[in-house]
Amino acid sequence: MPMIRETIVATVDASGQSHLAPLGLIRDGEGWIIAPFHPSKTLDNLRAVPFATANYTDDVRIFAGCLTGRSTWPLIQAGDFPVPRLVAALSHARLAVLHVEEHDQRPRFHCKLLHLAQHQPFEGMNRAKAAVVELAILTSRLSMLPREKVEAEIAYIKIVIEKTAGPEELEAFGWLMEKVEGFYRGP
Repeated sequence: MPMIRETIVATVDASGQSHLAPLGLIRDGEGWIIAPFHPSKTLDNLRAVPFATANYTDDVRIFAGCLTGRSTWPLIQAGDFPVPRLVAALSHARLAVLHVEEHDQRPRFHCKLLHLAQHQPFEGMNRAKAAVVELAILTSRLSMLPREKVEAEIAYIKIVIEKTAGPEELEAFGWLMEKVEGFYRGP
């Protein structure tokens, strides 16, 4: 199995409008593969402007926010690169698409690492942060997973949140749970 790193991927459309999406980048030798689902804004943007910024952040509110309609997070232009980075990024990687492996569900954009920069120190692991990221991934797949599986995973995640969460993790967890509850409640 390839190594996957959870990031916030920034892309831009042809007019330069930024878009953020939580995505797991797949290690590909010295580069990374971005595999957005079809259809998606990230997919459209990568086709229009074949560059991306992978933002490595431990602010899990950004992961949760992007999935719950809270996708406006401060960005900063990184030199002359067409795609900005998150201000909250601990580090970021500039990526250029080399080629695309087409697929009906998830095309794979094979990217070359152009530049890697660090901005803030990483202060260690937190189980609640990891739990929120897991819940974010689960939330992004609600329509693909059986409800029983979702509920079982949430039960475990709640234990981790109760034991180790700080205010940011609690806020992100709340946003995601609202989305899950709304999904099952229906229109």
